[in-house]
Amino acid sequence: MTPSAARARRFAAPAALVAAFLLAPAMAPVASAAVPRPEPDARAAIVVDARSSEVLLADGADERHSIASTTKLMTALLLLERAEPNEVLTATGYQAAAVESQIGLERGERLRARDLLTALLLASANDAAATIATNVSGSRRAFVRDMNRRAAELGLRSTSYSDPIGLARRNRSSARDLASLTRRLLRNRRFAATVDRTQARLRSGARRRTVRNRNTLVEAYPFVEGVKTGYTQRAQYVLIGAGKGRGAEVVSVVLGAPSELSRNQSTLDLLRFGLDQFRRVRVARAGAPVARRPVDGRDGLVVGLATPRGLTATVRRGRRPATRLRVAEEIEGPLPPGRRVGRLEVRDGARVLASAPLLTTSAVPEAEPFADLRSPAGLAVLLTAVVVLALVVATVRARRRRRPWATSR
Repeated sequence: MTPSAARARRFAAPAALVAAFLLAPAMAPVASAAVPRPEPDARAAIVVDARSSEVLLADGADERHSIASTTKLMTALLLLERAEPNEVLTATGYQAAAVESQIGLERGERLRARDLLTALLLASANDAAATIATNVSGSRRAFVRDMNRRAAELGLRSTSYSDPIGLARRNRSSARDLASLTRRLLRNRRFAATVDRTQARLRSGARRRTVRNRNTLVEAYPFVEGVKTGYTQRAQYVLIGAGKGRGAEVVSVVLGAPSELSRNQSTLDLLRFGLDQFRRVRVARAGAPVARRPVDGRDGLVVGLATPRGLTATVRRGRRPATRLRVAEEIEGPLPPGRRVGRLEVRDGARVLASAPLLTTSAVPEAEPFADLRSPAGLAVLLTAVVVLALVVATVRARRRRRPWATSR
């Protein structure tokens, strides 16, 4: 095969999915789940795969309920989208009741957006939420309009807001919508880092303040990574959680729990169950060939392809992942050993779970001169060339015979 023909076939048929059992020796067996299915003590609950949005367990997930201070997640999203971290915002004259969560902002006090975000998410400060709303949209009423508009853009069909704080009864959403909003927020590194802190020091404003995370699970359980608590008499106890383990990340929502204790326990049960739905499998060992390809122009010669550090993937229990080899049908030389020629992917449907480069395990020699002539296609080309040459020679001779002999004078 000529080099141009080989390049034309690159990433063609071999890019098709290869069943995972082709790599069965490297695969761990499917294990049964160890954590029993929980029964959350709440009006509604859900736990989802944070990366794919796949629902792992749901109970009343589409019912609309009051959401209390988890309202502040949308407040945080608008701040992250519309203000720079070091942008200075001026505090409004919000009059918080004694029972409200606040950091005691004075009218005219100037704080950076990053500090207001921290106070909003850790201390659930209502005065921080009011300050954000006024500075971002010009007024609280305009900010609420922006909150509802953004919810509609994100497809949060069960969500509506009446204030940026969470005290209004008409702040309502569903467990499914809150999980979707949280998944989006966790893709923001600044948000994810903030909600995973047990406490933080605010360094702007008229005085230094230290705020603690009202989500006590973050400090008590290392696998928990936030996200937001809430409580009003109407909403009861609300908690959105996130957890990581076994290479997986899940998001849980508990709405309307009867107590803080039951809210926390239901959240832990959901997170543990969600993470237990995944397992780690080894798809390829470091340096061990996972495929072989023929060398272009060298009959019978093949080269092994391996991943330099091996490859593991996090997959759902009960599912066997598929692998895809993204590499040419034939390898062109010359190449030294260890040269990257493609990729090995682990997939769950259309989603790539993990991938690693494919390297040659040995040197790839250059194609032999005229090697293509030994193939059927090469012989056909050679025969055609001989026929064309014979026709040219015959034509030239015929023309010479018809040409009159020159005479001398």
